[in-house]
Amino acid sequence: MRSVFVILMVFAVFVFGFLFLAGCESDAQTGSAIGALAGAGIGALAGGDTEATLIGAAVGGGAGYMLGSEGDKKAAASERDAIRTEQNTVTVWITNSNGSQTPVKLRKDGPGFIGPRNERYPSMPNEDQLKSVYGF
Repeated sequence: MRSVFVILMVFAVFVFGFLFLAGCESDAQTGSAIGALAGAGIGALAGGDTEATLIGAAVGGGAGYMLGSEGDKKAAASERDAIRTEQNTVTVWITNSNGSQTPVKLRKDGPGFIGPRNERYPSMPNEDQLKSVYGF
């Protein structure tokens, strides 16, 4: 009878835990929820009582939060780098001989600029300078 109760308790924890995952907005929240679920399951199976289940949930939730938080930090750093790159990029449109236009993205590098083929310009290049390399 006791083992049936433990199995039902573990099942209920997993069901409610997965419902909580639907509302997670960050990796830290998701990691905390998954860690708490796993910890509660392991605690219930290892200890077989409520105290072991709660201790397992607390330890698992804390560990999951720490792991998820690192993922959030990496995602935020990656987003910051993308914004910096975008802010340091200038697009120059070159008009080709047939009237079409070609975009050329230049990266700001100190006082100069770097082209898509890693060519360096000491200052902002004009359309004629870029047309010889990227136009037709």
